[in-house]
Amino acid sequence: MYVLDEPTTGLHFADVDRLTQVLHHLVDLGNSVIVIEHNLDVVRNADYVIDMGYEGGAKGGQIIAQGTPEEVAETHKETKSYTGYYLEKQL
Repeated sequence: MYVLDEPTTGLHFADVDRLTQVLHHLVDLGNSVIVIEHNLDVVRNADYVIDMGYEGGAKGGQIIAQGTPEEVAETHKETKSYTGYYLEKQL
């Protein structure tokens, strides 16, 4: 199992693409990969998204949306998911 916290921080866009390929390769090899990430290029390539919100700090920590990126995008109006709102624009 790999757990990565914001692995795209400071990366060039081309490197984000390469990172996404590496993450898929790790999964293809049978590994579990958990990524804490705000970069929507990475989020939209996830198999499953768990959106924690609504805000940070004391207002956060609740699961407000979960599912495939498409499911999170489709339900953003009901869940008030910021991630879903922005995913909808990219998918």
